[in-house]
Amino acid sequence: MSQTNPMPIICDCDPGHDDAISLILACSRPELNILAVTTSAGNQTPDKTLNNALRILTLLGRTDLDVAGGTLKPLARDLIIADNVHGESGIDGPTLPKATFSAVSLSAIELIAQKVRQSPQPVILNPTGPLTNIALFLTCYPELHNNVDSIVLMGGAASAGNWTAAAEFNIFVDPEAADIVFKSGIPIVMCGLDVTHQAYILESDIQRIRSISNPVSNCVADLLDFFAQYHKDPKWELKGAPLHDPCTIAWLLQPDLFRTLDCWVGIETKGELTQGMTVVDRYHLSGNPTNAKVLLDVDREGFVELLIGSLERYS
Repeated sequence: MSQTNPMPIICDCDPGHDDAISLILACSRPELNILAVTTSAGNQTPDKTLNNALRILTLLGRTDLDVAGGTLKPLARDLIIADNVHGESGIDGPTLPKATFSAVSLSAIELIAQKVRQSPQPVILNPTGPLTNIALFLTCYPELHNNVDSIVLMGGAASAGNWTAAAEFNIFVDPEAADIVFKSGIPIVMCGLDVTHQAYILESDIQRIRSISNPVSNCVADLLDFFAQYHKDPKWELKGAPLHDPCTIAWLLQPDLFRTLDCWVGIETKGELTQGMTVVDRYHLSGNPTNAKVLLDVDREGFVELLIGSLERYS
């Protein structure tokens, strides 16, 4: 898409180290027209994720963006947070400025509805946390579905989970919300663990990012230093820190980096051992119609170059 006709997008996130980097990547690119940033509970509590989004946007000089906080807990379950991964603040590691602006008075769901309603082009929804806000928006505003282009989300897996044996964290936190989203009929791009674990950052990549030596690249390097520690546990069998959420933005900017599969994805909400599992029908065994484009592979080197080139734009 040309720079004169950027893609309208709403980023719904729960910062989170990789959410923060995803926002940083999105804000660097003229191909994207960010209409709003909304936050959900997930990687940390809702007050912290909202504050983290405001602080990141303050660093980026994007205090012009409308920001709104979302629901305080999942639709039907108690909140689970990932403070063991993201630390006490949710983005431990870098020294970030205090927020110099505030969230708007609308809720996340109301702000999403306002921006979708006002947009002359269909809007891309970009959730990178639990899907509670998106599910509530879709439920409360069915008349706006036609002005949603697609939902490009980070969540799920076609193979093993990372929070339970079967489930990825974002979907596990609110499977009922994910079920609503995947049944919505709106085109979905699912960036799950299969692809995000391939989008990893090595120590040498962090050094390259730090060598750019602008305030934003230094922040990203500090984020990655902290985030990498959790993923050094041998049980993950990872070569580096996986950048889950930025895969969604990379897909929008450079889809040729990815290998995809169109298939039906169902959400397990009742399983004793499989709550939050994304059941990916890779072989079309269910007879259900395709409802998602699932990303399965990524050109890691191309992904890293896209990130580094985008961070250089902040110089």
